[in-house]
Amino acid sequence: MKKQYFGTDGIRGEVGQFPIVPEFITRLGYAAGKVLVQNAKPGERCKVLIGKDTRVSGYLLEAALEAGFAAAGVDVKLCGPMPTPGVAYLTKALRLSAGVVISASHNAYQDNGIKFFSAEGGKLTDEFELAIEAELAKPMGCVSSKELGKAFRIDDAAGRYIEFCKSTFPGELNLKGMKLVVDCANGAAYHTAPHVFHELGAEVISIGVHPDGRNINDGCGATAPAALIEKVKETKADLGIALDGDADRLQMVDASGRLFNGDELLYVLAKDRLSRGENLGGVVGTLMTNLAVENAIKALGIGFERANVGDRYVLELLKQKGWIIGGEGSGHLLCLDQHSTGDGTIAALQVLAAMSQAKKSLAQLLDSVKIFPQVLLNIKFKAGYDWKADSALKSQISQVETELKGTGRVLIRASGTEPVLRVMVEANDDAIALSAAKNIASLIPSA
Repeated sequence: MKKQYFGTDGIRGEVGQFPIVPEFITRLGYAAGKVLVQNAKPGERCKVLIGKDTRVSGYLLEAALEAGFAAAGVDVKLCGPMPTPGVAYLTKALRLSAGVVISASHNAYQDNGIKFFSAEGGKLTDEFELAIEAELAKPMGCVSSKELGKAFRIDDAAGRYIEFCKSTFPGELNLKGMKLVVDCANGAAYHTAPHVFHELGAEVISIGVHPDGRNINDGCGATAPAALIEKVKETKADLGIALDGDADRLQMVDASGRLFNGDELLYVLAKDRLSRGENLGGVVGTLMTNLAVENAIKALGIGFERANVGDRYVLELLKQKGWIIGGEGSGHLLCLDQHSTGDGTIAALQVLAAMSQAKKSLAQLLDSVKIFPQVLLNIKFKAGYDWKADSALKSQISQVETELKGTGRVLIRASGTEPVLRVMVEANDDAIALSAAKNIASLIPSA
């Protein structure tokens, strides 16, 4: 069955537009609650944790979800603003039935969304999401008064999560003598991430820590690193750390202002684990992972596999392979020996530990990795155009791949939400990549 509401990362959209409206979100809470109750052990009381980022709409959607869960007979624990991976951790640590995050991640404040975590702190299975959608198709009901769910607030949620993050950093190391700029994107980590790095010994300069409900991801954070780069240079900091609105993405900046994306940091994590004698088996990237990183990881003598774009698919492939390290260029980095999901704060700690162990800077750790230029063109195509059946397009793609001869890649992807083809060409020369991408794009009948 095809899912009607759930995408690759929960349900997301513009607030006030279906499905991100109070009536639907209440029904979603009820439907999810019904599925949890149906799958619970006899006599077991279902309990869920609800966390959110700093969007003004979080208040509205939190209340709607709480009402829906209560109507299904499910108790709710509220933790307020909390990084997405923090909700995943607390759900597992508190032995709850599920966790729910109200967030639209790196999107602007006008958007919001709902994503669920299982009792183990992982993403819900497709089967579970389909079961929720099946319940959504039925009329909403309500249990009797004596069975209604109750709501409780967890006052020490942030402190618990801060201690968990710190526990993933090697006990014999500290961050004393380091000056760090931490950009929290005016998002969910504004009251957690700076404390983590400070309590491990670093001098911390915080930016993006004054959320007002509307400034999340606005000119700051992992999707807009210019502010971080400027602050690192201005304060002569050693490093900059940028998280996104729900703090599951990471980008880093060194003292020179050089930006390091998720692909580069993925290599650093793999190399560090290998240097410590860990049996990695391999690393999972995505279809968009830079070819230079794939080649460099393979040169370390370990495997490399590509998943579809999205941390959900990276996680699925990691579990399938029995590997622990994976991620994507956007900054979703998974270290399954530390956490069940991608966590920007924990990933930053793992990178800092790698630097400390090797006694090298990020640039030095990556001196053998020369990132290939990537050109990405988004082409709107005419309705009804079947790009997979276009022989001229296929011929041009084949010609480009032959010309690149292993020194680059071509990737064509269709958008899942609009009539757009994403044409990506990677090569060891900017001009070659741009020319090849334009040649391919010219054959797509634009709208």
